[in-house]
Amino acid sequence: MNAAGLPAQPQGIAELRLYMVQRFAALLENQMRNQRFSGAISRMVYEVHSELVLRLENIVASLATSDIAAHHRKELIDGIDQTLKRCKHFESALPLLIQNRNQHVVSNRSDLRSVLLRFDDTAQKLSGTLVQKELLERQSAVLEQIILSQEKVTQWKTFVQEILSSFQDVFPFQFFFIAFGEEHCLSLNLYYAGHPTEENKKLARSRLARQMLQQLKLPDDTPLDIEEFEINCHHDQSPIDDVEMIMVAVPEIEKVNLAGLLGVAYACTRQPDAQEISIIRSILAVMVMVVGSSKALARTLSELEYYSSHDPLTGLHNRRYFNEMLEYEVGRSKRHEHAFSLLMLDLDDFKDVNDTWGHPCGDTVLRLIAENLQAETRVGDLSARLGGDEFILLLTETGREGAQVVADKLRRRLKDCIYTSPDGKPFHVTTSIGLITFPDDASTVSDLMTGVDMGLYRAKTQGKDSIGTMDSISEHVQHNRVNRDLVEKLRLALKEDRIVPYFQPIFDCKSGKLYAYETLARMKEPDGTTVSAGAFIETIEKYGLSRELDRAVIGHALHTLRNRLDGGHEPVKLFINLSVQEMQGRGVIGYAEQLCARLCIPPNTVVFELLERDAIGDMTHTRSFLNTLREKGFLFALDDFGSGYNSFHYLRELKFDFVKIDGDFVRNILNSKIDHSLVRNLTHLCQDIGIKVVAEFVESEELATALKLIGTDFAQGFHLGMPRALMS
Repeated sequence: MNAAGLPAQPQGIAELRLYMVQRFAALLENQMRNQRFSGAISRMVYEVHSELVLRLENIVASLATSDIAAHHRKELIDGIDQTLKRCKHFESALPLLIQNRNQHVVSNRSDLRSVLLRFDDTAQKLSGTLVQKELLERQSAVLEQIILSQEKVTQWKTFVQEILSSFQDVFPFQFFFIAFGEEHCLSLNLYYAGHPTEENKKLARSRLARQMLQQLKLPDDTPLDIEEFEINCHHDQSPIDDVEMIMVAVPEIEKVNLAGLLGVAYACTRQPDAQEISIIRSILAVMVMVVGSSKALARTLSELEYYSSHDPLTGLHNRRYFNEMLEYEVGRSKRHEHAFSLLMLDLDDFKDVNDTWGHPCGDTVLRLIAENLQAETRVGDLSARLGGDEFILLLTETGREGAQVVADKLRRRLKDCIYTSPDGKPFHVTTSIGLITFPDDASTVSDLMTGVDMGLYRAKTQGKDSIGTMDSISEHVQHNRVNRDLVEKLRLALKEDRIVPYFQPIFDCKSGKLYAYETLARMKEPDGTTVSAGAFIETIEKYGLSRELDRAVIGHALHTLRNRLDGGHEPVKLFINLSVQEMQGRGVIGYAEQLCARLCIPPNTVVFELLERDAIGDMTHTRSFLNTLREKGFLFALDDFGSGYNSFHYLRELKFDFVKIDGDFVRNILNSKIDHSLVRNLTHLCQDIGIKVVAEFVESEELATALKLIGTDFAQGFHLGMPRALMS
């Protein structure tokens, strides 16, 4: 009852259901009580009525024989007769009234019972589906703590304690279990609320742990690895004689993704109601995902951190970590005036191992190499795998002599190591080693790495299975830096279209008339000076700029030739040098074909030339390349003919349009009978098989006359014409 004396309002579905059932029961009870009371009244009325009728009839009989005057007697008898008639009418109507009332009572009672049953069923359904606001707030208080971050993931055990602290505040528990399946045991993290007694701890470890094994359907003799934690709470633990355990297991399909998590369990001495159990289970399901994901992410982050500094195949440190430690060691050794040495190791002909027995066999070799390196290095030294079959050692506080001893010992140990192929055959692998010492050989990180690499290269050139050193790298480093500066200048020149062709005339030796021009690449500096191709052609090839150079020269040369033709000059051939990479199908020939078509220049006007050593070095590609040229209508010239080959087998296999005799032979024909004979015989040989001959390096009139007498077809050189920017 409230202050006004009225019934208090129900606060929940359960209270409302109880309240309504009580009210309906009271109504039914009152109705039945009224029905009984009404029946008693009806019976009493019926009895009184019957008695009244009987008495009235007796009075009428008495009046009929009495001495009352006749007219008075008649009036009395008539009045009583009227009353009797009305009583008889009432007597016939009363049963009908009672019957009708009874029917309404039965119908109302049935309706009340039906409404009561339907309300009770609805209330039970509502109580099973609706969660009280207070429970939802308690659930939210726990879930609000479950916010993942990198720090929480890496410290996931502390994170779990924070979650359980909130859990404990809204859903008090005595114990909380997290079970992980490890390789040989069940790992059980056991969280206590408060500070339990040793007896409770012992019981939790045994009885409750075994209960958890049963719920996880694991054998009772499964080994347990228990780790215990305590959660701060505001009450002491009670005995655990009767503990309610609520558990959520991980579905079998998901265990792989949750770092071995098997399930979590909530244990308390208080019996939660159905709604609380539902909420607790939902929170436990969330914790399964959070705990499992946190542990899996923590393991992944740990692995990523490990592999950020280690090589996954060998377990040695990787290049990134080695570079960091080398920088540190340079600084440390400078401060303490210590020496240290680097050994760079490269396996000799290791590609043969992979090609012969496959990469798995090669990986086995690399792992064994790593084991041998670690066995031969001291604590404080650093071994790393730089990549492929290349390893490096940093020997702290070790000078040249000590490093030489270590290098030789390693070389011999690795040489004696026996490996087994997949088919069971033994084999050996030798190692080349480069050695450099700080600060005697170099004093910076970049110079040290360059020097040890050069030492390794020297060991390879010495016949492998040896140790190479670098006494001084300053000249080499300076050369590399000049090359790097030059390649960047070339990139910029190509971008700004400052690579242009110069044209050197080629004359017919018999008629003396202009026959062709050879294009020679030049780089124009921003200040207007010109750099010849000899200064940068090796850099162009080394750094893969040949394609851009060829396109630039071809484009400018063909446009210049078109302008010459438009000026009314007679047609001439145009010799254009190509890089060897064009035999690999880089697309420059297609570019030249399109440009010739657009400028209306016949393709047979253009003669592409390659050096003899490049053209004959790969007969298969050369044959395919020459076929492509002929299909498109271009001509071909072999440059530096006779410079390096003692066999003319390729003259039979390949068809050339021109050959250019190497200038070293041409310039000495006036002074050397051998050179004169070689040039004469080469000229006649080529002419006999239909190849025209061009002589280069004609630097005097006497030389030009001698070539004419020999019968050479064409000649070019500084005496006949210097390279110029325009065609005359």
